[in-house]
Amino acid sequence: MNESPEPHEPIDVSMPGANEELREALDTTTRQRDDLARLVREKQAEFENYQKRAARDRQQERLYQYKPFANELLPVYDNLERAVNAAKQAGESGVLVTGVQATLHQFLEVLRRFGITRIETQGQPFDPNVHQAVSQMPNGNVPAGTVLHVLQQGFAMHEQVLRPAHVIVSVATDTN
Repeated sequence: MNESPEPHEPIDVSMPGANEELREALDTTTRQRDDLARLVREKQAEFENYQKRAARDRQQERLYQYKPFANELLPVYDNLERAVNAAKQAGESGVLVTGVQATLHQFLEVLRRFGITRIETQGQPFDPNVHQAVSQMPNGNVPAGTVLHVLQQGFAMHEQVLRPAHVIVSVATDTN
Protein backbone atom coordinates (compact mmCIF):
# COMPACT_ATOMS: atom_id res chain seq x y z
CA MET A 1 0.00 0.00 0.00
CA ASN A 2 3.04 2.27 0.12
CA GLU A 3 2.97 2.58 -3.67
CA SER A 4 1.61 5.75 -5.22
CA PRO A 5 -1.11 5.06 -7.73
CA GLU A 6 0.00 5.77 -11.24
CA PRO A 7 -2.22 8.17 -13.17
CA HIS A 8 -4.25 6.55 -15.90
CA GLU A 9 -4.18 7.76 -19.43
CA PRO A 10 -7.54 8.90 -20.73
CA ILE A 11 -9.50 6.00 -22.17
CA ASP A 12 -11.11 6.39 -25.55
CA VAL A 13 -14.57 4.95 -24.96
CA SER A 14 -15.16 4.44 -28.70
CA MET A 15 -12.38 1.84 -28.88
CA PRO A 16 -13.22 -1.85 -28.64
CA GLY A 17 -12.64 -3.16 -25.06
CA ALA A 18 -12.96 0.33 -23.59
CA ASN A 19 -15.65 -0.83 -21.19
CA GLU A 20 -13.30 -3.53 -19.89
CA GLU A 21 -10.54 -0.96 -19.42
CA LEU A 22 -12.92 1.37 -17.63
CA ARG A 23 -14.09 -1.47 -15.39
CA GLU A 24 -10.48 -2.39 -14.53
CA ALA A 25 -9.61 1.24 -13.84
CA LEU A 26 -12.69 1.60 -11.66
CA ASP A 27 -11.87 -1.61 -9.80
CA THR A 28 -8.29 -0.47 -9.23
CA THR A 29 -9.43 2.93 -8.02
CA THR A 30 -12.05 1.36 -5.76
CA ARG A 31 -9.45 -0.98 -4.23
CA GLN A 32 -7.08 1.93 -3.67
CA ARG A 33 -9.85 3.98 -2.09
CA ASP A 34 -10.81 1.06 0.18
CA ASP A 35 -7.16 0.49 1.15
CA LEU A 36 -6.71 4.17 1.97
CA ALA A 37 -9.97 4.27 3.96
CA ARG A 38 -8.84 1.18 5.95
CA LEU A 39 -5.44 2.78 6.56
CA VAL A 40 -7.10 5.98 7.78
CA ARG A 41 -9.34 4.00 10.18
CA GLU A 42 -6.33 2.06 11.51
CA LYS A 43 -4.33 5.25 12.08
CA GLN A 44 -7.31 6.91 13.76
CA ALA A 45 -7.68 3.91 16.09
CA GLU A 46 -3.94 3.91 16.84
CA PHE A 47 -4.04 7.62 17.63
CA GLU A 48 -7.08 7.22 19.89
CA ASN A 49 -5.31 4.39 21.74
CA TYR A 50 -2.21 6.57 22.07
CA GLN A 51 -4.31 9.40 23.52
CA LYS A 52 -5.97 7.07 26.03
CA ARG A 53 -2.61 5.56 27.04
CA ALA A 54 -1.06 9.02 27.44
CA ALA A 55 -4.01 10.20 29.56
CA ARG A 56 -3.72 7.08 31.73
CA ASP A 57 0.03 7.68 32.14
CA ARG A 58 -0.54 11.33 33.11
CA GLN A 59 -3.18 10.26 35.64
CA GLN A 60 -0.76 7.74 37.19
CA GLU A 61 1.96 10.40 37.33
CA ARG A 62 -0.36 12.81 39.11
CA LEU A 63 -1.59 10.12 41.48
CA TYR A 64 1.90 9.08 42.57
CA GLN A 65 3.79 12.36 42.18
CA TYR A 66 4.42 12.60 45.94
CA LYS A 67 5.63 9.02 46.35
CA PRO A 68 9.36 9.88 46.75
CA PHE A 69 8.50 12.60 49.24
CA ALA A 70 6.21 10.25 51.16
CA ASN A 71 8.97 7.64 51.38
CA GLU A 72 11.22 10.28 52.93
CA LEU A 73 8.55 11.17 55.51
CA LEU A 74 7.89 7.63 56.75
CA PRO A 75 10.94 7.58 59.07
CA VAL A 76 9.52 10.72 60.73
CA TYR A 77 6.33 8.78 61.47
CA ASP A 78 8.42 5.87 62.82
CA ASN A 79 10.29 8.17 65.19
CA LEU A 80 7.12 9.83 66.47
CA GLU A 81 5.56 6.41 67.05
CA ARG A 82 8.69 5.20 68.88
CA ALA A 83 8.62 8.27 71.10
CA VAL A 84 4.97 7.67 72.05
CA ASN A 85 5.58 3.95 72.71
CA ALA A 86 8.70 4.63 74.79
CA ALA A 87 6.81 7.18 76.88
CA LYS A 88 3.97 4.71 77.46
CA GLN A 89 6.42 2.01 78.53
CA ALA A 90 8.08 4.45 80.93
CA GLY A 91 4.69 5.33 82.41
CA GLU A 92 4.78 8.89 81.12
CA SER A 93 1.48 10.61 80.46
CA GLY A 94 2.30 14.32 80.66
CA VAL A 95 1.69 17.13 78.23
CA LEU A 96 4.81 16.28 76.21
CA VAL A 97 3.51 12.76 75.51
CA THR A 98 0.07 14.16 74.71
CA GLY A 99 1.66 16.68 72.34
CA VAL A 100 3.69 14.03 70.53
CA GLN A 101 0.56 11.86 70.22
CA ALA A 102 -1.36 14.81 68.78
CA THR A 103 1.50 15.48 66.34
CA LEU A 104 1.47 11.81 65.32
CA HIS A 105 -2.29 11.93 64.66
CA GLN A 106 -1.94 15.18 62.70
CA PHE A 107 0.88 13.64 60.69
CA LEU A 108 -1.29 10.63 59.82
CA GLU A 109 -4.12 12.96 58.78
CA VAL A 110 -1.83 14.89 56.43
CA LEU A 111 -0.62 11.61 54.89
CA ARG A 112 -4.25 10.46 54.48
CA ARG A 113 -5.12 13.65 52.58
CA PHE A 114 -2.46 12.69 50.04
CA GLY A 115 -3.80 9.14 49.72
CA ILE A 116 -1.26 7.54 52.08
CA THR A 117 -2.68 5.12 54.61
CA ARG A 118 -1.36 2.63 57.10
CA ILE A 119 -1.59 -1.03 56.17
CA GLU A 120 -3.54 -2.76 58.91
CA THR A 121 -1.70 -5.98 59.67
CA GLN A 122 -2.03 -7.00 63.32
CA GLY A 123 -3.85 -10.35 63.52
CA GLN A 124 -4.20 -10.59 59.74
CA PRO A 125 -3.02 -13.52 57.62
CA PHE A 126 0.49 -12.97 56.29
CA ASP A 127 0.42 -11.48 52.79
CA PRO A 128 3.79 -11.19 51.02
CA ASN A 129 2.40 -8.33 48.92
CA VAL A 130 2.07 -6.04 51.97
CA HIS A 131 4.16 -7.76 54.67
CA GLN A 132 7.82 -8.50 55.10
CA ALA A 133 8.37 -11.31 57.60
CA VAL A 134 11.27 -10.46 59.87
CA SER A 135 10.93 -13.58 62.01
CA GLN A 136 8.59 -16.37 62.99
CA MET A 137 7.28 -17.27 66.42
CA PRO A 138 5.49 -20.44 67.55
CA ASN A 139 2.00 -19.69 68.79
CA GLY A 140 -0.79 -22.17 69.46
CA ASN A 141 -3.47 -19.50 69.95
CA VAL A 142 -3.69 -18.34 66.33
CA PRO A 143 -3.45 -20.15 62.99
CA ALA A 144 -0.02 -20.50 61.43
CA GLY A 145 0.78 -17.62 59.09
CA THR A 146 -0.94 -14.96 61.20
CA VAL A 147 0.78 -11.65 61.89
CA LEU A 148 1.57 -11.63 65.62
CA HIS A 149 3.52 -8.38 65.98
CA VAL A 150 4.16 -5.37 63.79
CA LEU A 151 7.75 -4.16 64.13
CA GLN A 152 7.48 -1.37 61.55
CA GLN A 153 4.21 -0.05 60.20
CA GLY A 154 3.56 -0.50 56.47
CA PHE A 155 2.04 2.18 54.27
CA ALA A 156 0.18 2.24 50.97
CA MET A 157 -0.48 5.08 48.56
CA HIS A 158 -3.63 4.74 46.46
CA GLU A 159 -3.59 0.93 46.60
CA GLN A 160 0.16 0.74 45.90
CA VAL A 161 2.48 -0.37 48.70
CA LEU A 162 4.96 2.34 49.67
CA ARG A 163 6.60 0.27 52.35
CA PRO A 164 5.65 -3.23 53.46
CA ALA A 165 4.97 -3.79 57.15
CA HIS A 166 7.82 -5.57 58.95
CA VAL A 167 6.15 -8.30 60.96
CA ILE A 168 6.59 -11.38 63.12
CA VAL A 169 4.49 -14.27 61.82
CA SER A 170 3.09 -17.22 63.77
CA VAL A 171 4.14 -20.78 63.00
CA ALA A 172 2.58 -24.01 64.23
CA THR A 173 3.82 -25.12 67.65
CA ASP A 174 5.67 -28.39 67.99
CA THR A 175 3.41 -30.97 69.62
CA ASN A 176 6.07 -33.66 70.31
